[in-house]
Amino acid sequence: MEKDKVYVFDTTLRDGEQVPGCQLNTIEKIEVAKELESLGVDVIEAGFPISSPGDFNSVVEISKAVKDPIVCGLTRAVEKDIEVAADALKFAQRPRIHTGIGTSYYHIHYKLNSTQDKIVERAIAAVKYAKKFVEDVEFYAEDAGRTENKYLARVVQAVIAAGATVVNIPDTTGYTLPEEFGAKIKYLKEHVDNVDQAILSTHCHNDLGMATANTISGVINGARQVEVTMNGIGERAGNTSLEEVVMILKSRKHLKVYTDINAKKIFKTSRMVSTLMRMPVQPNKAIVGRNAFAHSSGIHQDGVLKKRENYEIIDPKAVGINESSIVLTARSGRAALRHRVEKLGYKLDKAKIDHLYEEFLEVADKKKEVNDEDLKILVGKEKRGPRSIELSALQVTCGTNAIPTATVELEMQGQKIIESAVGNGPIDASFTAVKRIVNKKVRLEEFLIQAITRGSDDLGKVHIQIQHKGSTYYGFSANTDIVTASVEAFIDALAQVV
Repeated sequence: MEKDKVYVFDTTLRDGEQVPGCQLNTIEKIEVAKELESLGVDVIEAGFPISSPGDFNSVVEISKAVKDPIVCGLTRAVEKDIEVAADALKFAQRPRIHTGIGTSYYHIHYKLNSTQDKIVERAIAAVKYAKKFVEDVEFYAEDAGRTENKYLARVVQAVIAAGATVVNIPDTTGYTLPEEFGAKIKYLKEHVDNVDQAILSTHCHNDLGMATANTISGVINGARQVEVTMNGIGERAGNTSLEEVVMILKSRKHLKVYTDINAKKIFKTSRMVSTLMRMPVQPNKAIVGRNAFAHSSGIHQDGVLKKRENYEIIDPKAVGINESSIVLTARSGRAALRHRVEKLGYKLDKAKIDHLYEEFLEVADKKKEVNDEDLKILVGKEKRGPRSIELSALQVTCGTNAIPTATVELEMQGQKIIESAVGNGPIDASFTAVKRIVNKKVRLEEFLIQAITRGSDDLGKVHIQIQHKGSTYYGFSANTDIVTASVEAFIDALAQVV
C-alpha cells in the first residue's frame, strides 16, 4: 500500500444501482465499467452475485471486460454467498470478495438476533472462507457509524487476523458527524494492533447530507480507500460522490494525498451514468451539475471574466468542461453582456453596448434568463452581416415505412450545392447532408429543442452547440417546422467555422 495514495472503490454498479428505476442491463453495466476503468478507479464493485441471475452474469461479464481495476463482488457473511461470488469472479484478473455483517447494537439485536461474540465468530469465519477462493478479501462492518468504538476495534482486529486485506467502516445510515466519523477512524488506527496489515475504507451515506464531509474526515484520520459512486447516486439519499472526493483531494494539496483518477474524464463519466440510469444530475450538484460553473450575479461575472480564480476554485477544464457559463439575468452587468455578445460574433462599441444594455434589462426583468436567441433579436441580425452559408432549400422524407431521407441545398460563396443523405430520422439525415456539403469535421455537443408557445402550431426554438478543433460554436433558430429550425441552427453554428 502506498502511504499517500487514496484508493478509489467505485460502487456505482452495486450500491448506486439500488436506486429505484435506475437498474442497468449487462451491456449497459459493461459500458459503465469500461468508462470507470478509463477514469482510473482502483476497484469496481460489480454487483451482488447471489442476489439474482442478472447480477451474477453482470459480475462475470465485467470481470472479462476490464483488466486494470480490481473487480469486487459483494456477499453476506454466508458461505453460499461467498461461493457464488467466487464463481462469478473466476474470470477477473484481480478478484476481490467483499463480505461482512452488521456490528451495531441495532443490527446485532434487532436484525440478526445475535450477540457480539457470535458476530465476531461469524465475521472471522466469513473472511477465512473467502480467503479459500481469493487472496484479496474486504470485510464490511455494517452500520459501523453507530457501532461502539471499542467493540468495532475488536471486530476489525479479528478480521484482519483472519486475513482481511481491506476493512470497510460504513456509515450505513449517514448518521455520524464528520468529527465523529474521523474520530472513529483515528480510534481504530490507534487501538487495533494489526491495523497496519490492512487498508481502512470509508463507505458513507448521505442521509444527513454529510457523506463527502465524513469521507474526507476519514481520509484525514488515516483511511486510505474511499467507497463512492458517480454523481453520488445510491440507496436512499445516496452515497459519497466520487467527483466531490476526488476534486477535494486534488484541490487541497495540504492533505498530501492523491488518487489515480483522470479528473478530465469526470464530466463525461457523469453524463454517461446519468443517461444510462435515466437519473438527471441536479443543476446545483457540486462539480458536475449544470450550474457548478455558472455565474449569474453581475459582480461574480465581472470577477470571473477578469480572472477566473476570483470566483472559481476549480478550473472547469480540469473536470472535462470546456468553460464557465455566464448566465444572463437582470443581475448581470455590462461586462457579461459584452462577453456574450462577442461570443455570438458581434462587434459593438461602448455606446452601442450601453444602449443594448438598457434594452437587455427590460427583457431581463420579464424573463428569468436572457438567452442567445433573445440577444440576437436585441442586437439585430443585420449587425452581424450575411452568413457564409445560407439554406436555400430543404426537403425531407420520413414515416413509418420510409427510410428518413433529406435533400439539402446550401448557398456558399455564391454557389448553390445540393446533397442528399439518409439517417436515423429527418434531422439526422439533414445534418449529414449539410456536413457533406460543408466538409468540416465538427462534433455535435448539445442539441436542444424548446417550445416558445403552446399547441400543434408551436414555434420551436433550437439551440445547438458544436465543437471544431477545440473551439465551441453556438447556433440558434426558430421556426414552426422543427426540422427547418434544426438545420438553420446547425448552419448558424457552422457559419462561424467556415
